[in-house]
Amino acid sequence: MSDKPGSGASGPTDLQDILRAPGFCRHSTGHTAVVEWDADTGWSAPAVGPYATLPLDPATLGLHYGQAVFEGLKAFRGEDGSVSLFRPDDHGRRLARSAERLAMAEMPADLFTRACAQLVAAAEEWVPGGYGQSLYIRPLLLATEADLGLRPSRRYRCVFLAYPADPCFGSGFRPLAVTTATETVRAVRGGTGESKCAGNYAASLLTRTRAQAAGYDEVLWLDGLDRRRVEELSTMNVFFVWRDGDGSRLTTPPCEGTIVRGLTRDSLLTLAGDLGLPAVQEPTAIDDVVDGVRSGRLAEMFACGTAGVVVAVGRIGAGGEDLTVGDGREGPVTRRLRTALLDVQHGRTPDKHGWLLRVGATGAAHAHVIPTDAPHTDEGGGRNA
Repeated sequence: MSDKPGSGASGPTDLQDILRAPGFCRHSTGHTAVVEWDADTGWSAPAVGPYATLPLDPATLGLHYGQAVFEGLKAFRGEDGSVSLFRPDDHGRRLARSAERLAMAEMPADLFTRACAQLVAAAEEWVPGGYGQSLYIRPLLLATEADLGLRPSRRYRCVFLAYPADPCFGSGFRPLAVTTATETVRAVRGGTGESKCAGNYAASLLTRTRAQAAGYDEVLWLDGLDRRRVEELSTMNVFFVWRDGDGSRLTTPPCEGTIVRGLTRDSLLTLAGDLGLPAVQEPTAIDDVVDGVRSGRLAEMFACGTAGVVVAVGRIGAGGEDLTVGDGREGPVTRRLRTALLDVQHGRTPDKHGWLLRVGATGAAHAHVIPTDAPHTDEGGGRNA
């Protein structure tokens, strides 16, 4: 391994020190992959190069009218030392859905995956080997044409960044404290709540900052109409574990256009089935959550997402009350599901669902990586590939 951190890194200068305790996205690998789209020529092939600032005209459409969407996915080091991306095609398809909602060019999923694979291959030494650690990849798709007219851009750039990372709330998975939003809403049906667009996250910051000042980690958003149904946190989906006779039943709010279709969420629903845990998507009223906490019927609550993995919710503020979920500690179902997910991601258990794509210098063939000078254009040159 090289002992030189990449461009943009700060703190420790020895790569081994960084990988032992990377934190969350504090140290860039110094590599990026870039894919561009032009209305006349279509999509370019991925180009991997050094980390650099973006040259943007002050009149860039993406800055003025918010045509900016992003993704977050991870590459993991397996028990045998190999490196694999987790569900890259699904992340690529989700980026395309977000782009479609904002009238942006939709990158084909195979091109998205090739860009990720080439970036990981260039930065393979930066993939940490600790359980729960990963190489976090952040693709940002931005409108780059300079024009002040309100219209879709005719040019886009997708920049893929890479950072060695611990889970964003820490590798100890300390239970979170959350509070409901009472004066603001995150999304309504017909809006952009399902999309991973920059504006959604900006709109959450004021409420999230106020929640943190009041002693909470995150905001639990309610529906935008009557504010009765639970939706999600600012950056994570939520699950509830209900006592059901002698067993447990797992529920999560349904995706109906107002919450992000989390791939960690989807993976956990699948893994719950593998583990024999009944799991359903169903609307959940905040009053039922409060009543469940008081009665003990709600045994556990947890949040999940690519950056945070799976982390328990130990305390919830709602209706002027501050309630402890269960005994305030992580419950067995939460722990079991997180372990099942991480075991697949690190290759400790078989990948029965085809979620892992082996990449990196030793696994490039498995990723179907194309040369960076090979063209990739839209059929017919249309905007929506």
